[in-house]
Formats: sequence, C-alpha cells, structure tokens
Amino acid sequence: MNRTRTEATFVSPIVESRRWVAGVRFPPGRPLLNVSQAAPAEAPPEGLRQALADAALNNVDAHLYGPVLGNDALRQALAGQISDHYEAAVAADQVGITSGCNQAFAAAIAALCGEGDEVIIPVPWYFNHKMWLDMAGVKAVPLSVGEGMLPDPAKAQNLITDRTRAIVLVTPNNPCGVEYPDGLVRAFFDLARKSGLSLIVDETYRDFDSRTGAPHGLFQTADWDRTLIHLYSFSKAYRLTGHRVGAIAASPKMMFEMEKFLDTVTICPSQLGQAGALWGIENLQDWLAGERQEILSRRTAIEEGFPALEAKGWRLLGCGAYFAYVEHPFDLSSEDVARKLVAEASVLMLPGSMFMPEGDPDGARQFRIAFANVDRAGIQTLFSRLADFTP
Repeated sequence: MNRTRTEATFVSPIVESRRWVAGVRFPPGRPLLNVSQAAPAEAPPEGLRQALADAALNNVDAHLYGPVLGNDALRQALAGQISDHYEAAVAADQVGITSGCNQAFAAAIAALCGEGDEVIIPVPWYFNHKMWLDMAGVKAVPLSVGEGMLPDPAKAQNLITDRTRAIVLVTPNNPCGVEYPDGLVRAFFDLARKSGLSLIVDETYRDFDSRTGAPHGLFQTADWDRTLIHLYSFSKAYRLTGHRVGAIAASPKMMFEMEKFLDTVTICPSQLGQAGALWGIENLQDWLAGERQEILSRRTAIEEGFPALEAKGWRLLGCGAYFAYVEHPFDLSSEDVARKLVAEASVLMLPGSMFMPEGDPDGARQFRIAFANVDRAGIQTLFSRLADFTP
C-alpha cells in the first residue's frame, strides 16, 4: 500500500519540539529559554490592533469573501512598497496576497510542478519547504552549502535535470541567518533564466536585513517576472503571525495559475489580516525601522558574546535576521543534545538534523538559535547555560 502524502514527510520540528517540553517542570531559578521558533511573541502595536478592531466592527466586507489574490488596495500598496524598496517598477497585477508565506510557496510549487518534478533547495533548508515538496509529490534536490553557509551556483548547475523546475533561495536565510550577497542572488537568477527555470526567492526576513537599500537588483531586470517568483510575509514585520498574511510577486500568467490553487485551498486571504497589513504599510514604517534596529542589536550581542562559547568548542557558522546557526562540540548527535538541554539547562533549540536530509552528518553537529524573542540579557543567559552545559 502506498504511503499518503502526509506520511511521506516528517513531523514539523516546531510541533516535535513542543512535545519535548510538554509537562516538564522547570526549576524556579532556571525558567525555560525557548529559542526554537522564529516568530514574534508580542501583539502588534496598539494602532494596528485598533485598525483591526475598527475593521471588525465597522467594515462589513471584513467578514465576507474577497478576491482570491487579495484586496486591490493591499496589492497596490505592496507593489508600491516593493518598487520603493528595490528601486524598481512592480505593478499591482504582479502581486498577490496569500494566507501566509508558506501558502505563497505552496502556490508557486503547485503552479510550477507536476508529479515527480524536481526543485533544488540549499541545505540546511527551511523545513516547511521540504515538507511541502514531499506532500506535493515533488523531489527536493539538496544543494549543500559551502563557506559562509552560502550555496554555489556552479554546484546547482550540476544538479539540473530535465525534471528540474525551480531553484529556491531564502535570504536572509532560515535557518542559517546569513544574507546572500547581491552577486550571488544574481548568479542564481542568471542560471535559472539560462536553464529555463524559475528562481523562487523567499525574503520573509527582508525587513531585518542589516544592509541598507535594495539587497539585490533582480526587480530592476527587464522581464524579471519571467524568472523570479518572490515571496514575502507580513507576519514578522507587523506581528501578524496569527492572521496569516503573506504575499507573492510574479508574472500575471503565474498569478493566473496560482489563483486556481488559492481558490481551492482558502478561497481568499483573511480580510482582517489584510486590513492590518495595509495599515502597517501605511503607518508603521518608522516603528518597523525601530524593530529592525532591535533585531540588529541582538545580532550584535550574539556575535560579541560568542567567544565565551567558542572557548568551549562551539562554532558560529552563520548569523543574521532572526537566527544564529552553530556547531556544537559534543560526541552526541544534535537531537540527543537538544533533549538533554531541555532537561538539564532549560533551553529549547532546534537541532540541525531537522534542517537536513536524513542521516546527513553535518546536521548531527549543528543547531539553529532563533533569537528574535530573546533580548540581550536573555542571550547572555543562553550563552552562560550553554557554556556550562556538559552532556
């Protein structure tokens, strides 16, 4: 009997790790430090919450079906924001709104791939990308990263077959945190265009990139939408995780195909979530700039404090946006170390094996630290616990 599509993939690392702490009583003087999930834990700013409340009370349309690809006002506002950020010209019909960025990825794969097609994804990978490819009947072709946790276009070219449909990049990267240089992103774009493939670039964390200005020039390229499919999330920028609002930029032709998928799965994105995202674009740019500075400050704290762990044999492999990616010094696998960290150090972080093909030896030595919800003092406490930890 064939396995079902869900049986063909693994359990989400976030779901699995929550089981590790379920029912555990942590010492009063050593509460749990949870650095497992990359999502804001606080509510949106009061002004945005008021906008949501006003929409719920006073806008009848907020409770009805809307356009499958999102409301015109939000599509136009996001097209303008993308155009400003990337110093390009992006039209509203090249932008669609989705129920979270994960759905944007799923819609892109549904529009691009048939049964048994292939998509190249760098490893360590974002686990939900791999899970969706499994459930879509698409083969995920792993591209191991090299120095600086960066993928190599030449190695990617060697993986292309007649079944390859796309290459996926995430920058700033999840799980590694690294920001892909403009030249590297361009090289992948050129490879995809030359090979007749799509390049899917997930920039969920673009608002926390340490670089100023456009991180790449792909949108400035003539006919960019023949090759580029760009993914974005409002969840991290405006703390709208529970409202599930993401976005995709691509050609109108690709939008036509993705609309079939989106109509079948959710019919339309959340009306209240879209109201919040639009209000955020129009009113929260200064606030978001402050959020970015706070995340960059925490990144600096990671980099400045890491020598204390380095002295214990740990290595910092990548850092940026919401994440640090590290290598541990122990003989045990990262999953075994992770479970011991919960019990013996009150620390929950995800092992690298959750971002790698099964059996990959690098994953057994690595961890992702999601530091977006840990302030400078929390980072210092984390490093102190890790430095004192011996399995």
